[in-house]
Amino acid sequence: MLHLALKMLMGDRAKYLMLVGGVTFASLLMTQQTGVFQGLLAWTTSHLRNMRASIWVVEAHVDYANETKALRDTDVNRVRSVAGVDFAVPMYQGILRAKTADGADKMVMMIGLHGATLFGRPPVMLRGLLEDLRLPNTVVIDELGVARLSGGRARPIGLGDTFEINDREARIVGICRTERHFFGYPYVFSSYDQALQYAPRQRKMLSVILAEPKPGLTPKEVALRIEQETGMKAYTTAEFAAVTVDYIWKNTGIPASFMTTIILGFIVGIAICGQTFYSFVLENLRHFGALKAMGASTSRLAMMLLLQALTVGVIGYGMGVGLAAAFGFMVLESGMPPFVLQPATLWKTAGAVLLICVLAALLGIRKIARLEAAIVFRG
Repeated sequence: MLHLALKMLMGDRAKYLMLVGGVTFASLLMTQQTGVFQGLLAWTTSHLRNMRASIWVVEAHVDYANETKALRDTDVNRVRSVAGVDFAVPMYQGILRAKTADGADKMVMMIGLHGATLFGRPPVMLRGLLEDLRLPNTVVIDELGVARLSGGRARPIGLGDTFEINDREARIVGICRTERHFFGYPYVFSSYDQALQYAPRQRKMLSVILAEPKPGLTPKEVALRIEQETGMKAYTTAEFAAVTVDYIWKNTGIPASFMTTIILGFIVGIAICGQTFYSFVLENLRHFGALKAMGASTSRLAMMLLLQALTVGVIGYGMGVGLAAAFGFMVLESGMPPFVLQPATLWKTAGAVLLICVLAALLGIRKIARLEAAIVFRG
């Protein structure tokens, strides 16, 4: 009987292809949009992975990782004095204006690292030495910075070349690789003291304090002590990432936009599959009636319909996820749009496709349950 169900399904080639196409489109849309959304969320916390500190100490009213509210220089020593802190260093972060060789202005994310330790250094150095940041007027830029700051040059900007940041010369001593910033700014690393020279002068210049716990203590324990003793906000990397993602969910329209598209993909899948599958059942009522007349029970016929729907679902799901993965590989090099395909996304899409198939099958089962075996003898 189950073999017969598959022959009936694939015998109607037009309906079969339409069913598979509907599930494929729904799977592709849900997986691709979820992957792009996850990629955007990853961008919101890339700042944390680029610096890789255990504890981030910020001003008490900072709401997410990409927000900067200045601290006092004396706050570094306050954090260092907290029991359990192994060391703490200042870091500057700010968006500054850089000028390319052709005179164009480009915004960059300036990161000022503690000169003695260079703690918070970029994850991967491609060319040059990070230690050269201790030399005057030197910077390390990332790969996006190379692309953005090469305007007006016969070749891409590289080691030894110079450009201007707020009318001050910056000489490149290294090229690094970083994760893309949420706002799309290239990273420019310098020493903390040098970064303060590039940045416009303000009364308070310290952006973030990076700290590490002493051996035997967890970052969460030490972060709690810092908060209690200093009144500043101290996050572990995981906590800061969670707060940032929560802020994006509550205060931007990004989640609503993507969720709308994902839900529409689910609805389109139900509409196409439900209508097509119901039409398929109507066209084969005489065959189902003949099976019922020969003694097939309603439950057996329901199993046949479920098998047909699930077969379409498995094939369509595989094709849709495969196309989404192919999209991810195509944009991998450029990184635009961002795309992160997590195992949880595959499971959620599989659950949605299963629900689409079950709902489509139920429409046919409802019709079969009311079917009279005598229909086969009618003209």
